[in-house]
Amino acid sequence: MAINFSLRVLSMPSMSSMPNWMKVETNANVTFDRSYIILMVTMYTIGLIMAASSSMPVAERLFNDPFHFVFRHGIYIGLSLLIAGFTLQIPMSWWHQNSGKLLLLAIALLLVVLAVGRTVNGSTRWIVLGPITIQAAEPAKLFFFCYLSAYLVRRRDEVMENIKGFAKPLIVFGVLAMLLLLQPDLGTVIVMFVTTFGLLFLAGAKLWQFIAVATVGVGALSLLAIFEPYRWRRVTSFLDPWADPFGSGYQLTQSLMAYGRGEMFGQGLGNSIQKLEYLPEAHTDFVMAVLAEEFGFIGISAILVLSSILVIKALLLGRKAINKEKYFEGFFAYGIGIWFCFQAAVNVGASAGIVPTKGLTMPLISYGGSSTIIMTIAVVVLLRIDHELRLQSLQATSSNRKSASKSTSKPKAMSKASSKSTPEQGALDV
Repeated sequence: MAINFSLRVLSMPSMSSMPNWMKVETNANVTFDRSYIILMVTMYTIGLIMAASSSMPVAERLFNDPFHFVFRHGIYIGLSLLIAGFTLQIPMSWWHQNSGKLLLLAIALLLVVLAVGRTVNGSTRWIVLGPITIQAAEPAKLFFFCYLSAYLVRRRDEVMENIKGFAKPLIVFGVLAMLLLLQPDLGTVIVMFVTTFGLLFLAGAKLWQFIAVATVGVGALSLLAIFEPYRWRRVTSFLDPWADPFGSGYQLTQSLMAYGRGEMFGQGLGNSIQKLEYLPEAHTDFVMAVLAEEFGFIGISAILVLSSILVIKALLLGRKAINKEKYFEGFFAYGIGIWFCFQAAVNVGASAGIVPTKGLTMPLISYGGSSTIIMTIAVVVLLRIDHELRLQSLQATSSNRKSASKSTSKPKAMSKASSKSTPEQGALDV
């Protein structure tokens, strides 16, 4: 079902000076919410600017081209928009019907990356296809949340009533988590773990089940950190990075310096010192530190507001879909909202020293092809859910109008028939 982009905008005198594309939610007949597009394009633009600002020194050293990462990120954004155009045409029923196949595809990608993936900094996370590099963990998150949403529709009563329905999706999560930990990629595992629990909670699982599984999960994550030296170093350096500022705490201390230099209004675009190869991964995992240094507290607050608006819209959309008995769409929107919220919180928290570093990108901001494309698809899914809900409301409204018009025309027909009847029949009708 194609999207009808010819929108009828309600003419309002106070908004006559505004361009049409900015008139969001002005008419009940609008078939999709353009604020999603405005948010996405705004975050794209900020991400491209920050990729240019933060990556030039390292790009000059590695490729003798300061705009290397900028051009690549621009290509990723263009490719994301192209894929978004195709994704927007896919009805939500297709996602629901093919959720199992998408889960198998996610597992296959995680197996392929372990077999033939490229290793960078001790982690095997990327599948190289010529000039294209795919990070298998990114589509795995989206496809798993799609499968989990479909499962909660099929087995919602079972999830609410007994432990078996609660445990089944956790077994699937365990398989994915094991494959991710072999890369290793603990950050993605934590994001999926939190999102899974959030969806199960919203589906009505019992509280004691959460407490029991959460205890086991937190214990397992603690053991993973304790028995893996590099993870334990991250935890200890996060607690006191200044104890070893030139060793395990180097990355975090440099990030904290960037935050400190930014103060309220920042040093200005391009004036960051930490990006001059003092701060590792400045254009990916720690792009928010560079943004904080150049735009200060105001800049960070603006990014958090944009991300919060997107998350809140996703959660409200999920509630709206549930209220209209579109349970798969509702759970999927909830999952995307929780995923965006937690990943953004971890990214900003890691660069600010609030949580240990996990190597997670900032949604729609950080440099990275796989992350940009998958996050774009997730936003487009929200746009598609909103579109289908609006079409359902429009169809219901039109059917109500038709039934109302029929009911008003019926008495007229009866009056004509009564005028032809005999007096006895008329008296009998009275």
